Amino acid sequence: MYFPRVTIWAWMEPPITHGRLGSMNNKRLQHQQGFTLIELLIVMTIIGILAAISVPSYKRSTIKARESVLMEDLYQMRQATDAYYADNATYPDSLDSLVSKRYIRAIPRDPFTGDTEWDCIPPEPSEDGELAAGGCYDFRSVSDRVGLNGIAYNEW
Repeated sequence: MYFPRVTIWAWMEPPITHGRLGSMNNKRLQHQQGFTLIELLIVMTIIGILAAISVPSYKRSTIKARESVLMEDLYQMRQATDAYYADNATYPDSLDSLVSKRYIRAIPRDPFTGDTEWDCIPPEPSEDGELAAGGCYDFRSVSDRVGLNGIAYNEW
């Protein structure tokens, strides 16, 4: 039984020649290789447009990721400060005291400054006018940048 060979891609088939005109077209097609300048310019323009669209959204997503890390770090430091106060009836003097007593493993890096320096907010006096013992009631970023929500990172 004979089954003819079937090719899915038409461009793989040798061109059909009909007379002299067909053989001239075949020779011309065989020598024509590469892309024209217009084709290359169109492709480069399309790549440029796609890059111009994607870069701002990429930058915004990296800022959102850094903001999420900052929010989580602040949350964890505040939780550790509260646990320290509950155990010792005093606030920690610095982040180093939270690390030394194992309330946190290490001082986190600020995702915007890349440093382990944080702003220490001292405790406020209570309604009676008494000041709670300890040096750091809250921690904030030292970055002077403004977040996507319009609030500076050092006010979070």
